[in-house]
Amino acid sequence: MTITEKILASHAGRQRVTPGENIWVDVDILMTHDVCGPPTVDIFKREFGEDARVWDANRVVVMPDHYIFTANHHAHRNVQLLRTFAQEQSLPHFYDVGTPRYKGVCHVALAEEGFNRPGSLLIGTDSHTCTSGAFGMFSTGVGNTDAALIMGTGKIWLRVPDTMRFIFDGALPPYLMAKDLILAVIGDIGCDGATYRAMEFVGEAVYSLSMQERMTLTNMAIEAGGKNGVIAPDEVTVRYVRERTDAPFEEVYSDAGARYYSEHRYDVRTMEPVVAKPHRPDNKAKVSEVAGTRLDRAYVGSCTGGKLEDFEAAARILKGREVVIDTYIVPATTEIGRALHHTMHDDESLHGIFESAGCLMGQASCGACLGGPKDTFGRNMGHEVVISTTNRNFPGRMGSKQASVYLASPLTVAASALSGVITDPRTVLC
Repeated sequence: MTITEKILASHAGRQRVTPGENIWVDVDILMTHDVCGPPTVDIFKREFGEDARVWDANRVVVMPDHYIFTANHHAHRNVQLLRTFAQEQSLPHFYDVGTPRYKGVCHVALAEEGFNRPGSLLIGTDSHTCTSGAFGMFSTGVGNTDAALIMGTGKIWLRVPDTMRFIFDGALPPYLMAKDLILAVIGDIGCDGATYRAMEFVGEAVYSLSMQERMTLTNMAIEAGGKNGVIAPDEVTVRYVRERTDAPFEEVYSDAGARYYSEHRYDVRTMEPVVAKPHRPDNKAKVSEVAGTRLDRAYVGSCTGGKLEDFEAAARILKGREVVIDTYIVPATTEIGRALHHTMHDDESLHGIFESAGCLMGQASCGACLGGPKDTFGRNMGHEVVISTTNRNFPGRMGSKQASVYLASPLTVAASALSGVITDPRTVLC
């Protein structure tokens, strides 16, 4: 069996499952946030009763993150509804905005708080919950009704997915990042190329990546329609997890003779930096093919591109230089936001580098990635052409339906911010 099949089998109490089977599985962690949390709670109370208790308070994680730093009263009401529910249920893992417990973007915060553990099964009310699969676990997003069922029973009905295997051979060049790899894959197979299939990532280049970079690969599995993305655990995984939790876990690996739906092989030594052109994540082009395209804004942030190593990459480009377009820096979590002040590049902090370069600094949140209320930091307000480290570039995704969004790695975004046109990072790094 594949790693995905093994994890699902163990959580179904079975020795073996096969793709296409429908099975009941036990959920280890249910995560929700301020957008989908309130309707999930409404359905839970409607179906299980106003006085019902969640199946296990220690397994429910609530992280407001999407529409946070705004004056919008609807957004505030959503957070208040979650606050009330967390109090009613005595939920220990409610990370309330405006308190020292506030974390930021749920997908990155789950890892930081030790909820991502090899071999486990995590469900979230957000399509990018597949991010957690970087830790050798099964993790996927569901709708509010399914989440309400889990909230009441701790179980969910799933179909076992086929697995597609993506092999990245060779040592990763310094001008490529995980974002380039996943954009190349999505561009090759299309936004529906992995629909309801597991996307398993392997190879020398994958295992040379840090946990943060691996999370970028699995994060965007959903942009190809994937049910989940997964990377088998290794010593890098175990070290990251053990630094954050002493909870038990069991590492799971695909069998040598596992059956895959398909296999796709890449040699990273021959790859170039990649962008996704408007208005689809699979609208792939080499950066060299679109170099010179005029830009109005640059954005480094989100669950995909707002991790510490994303900012370290951007700082490599921006140190000692100045941006010529509005360039937004939005850390995914408060932990990363603090690290920007303490992580040094030569003799200067990352935060100092960005401020000196003329960047606009935001607070830890999803920011403009999902558009949000009109006062959302970095939100597109017109016909701007934007280059961004986020995960989707559909019309209206970052606020304005008239905006055109190019998706790229932090290296490419930073290089482009310096020139005001899409720029190959190799021309700045080399």
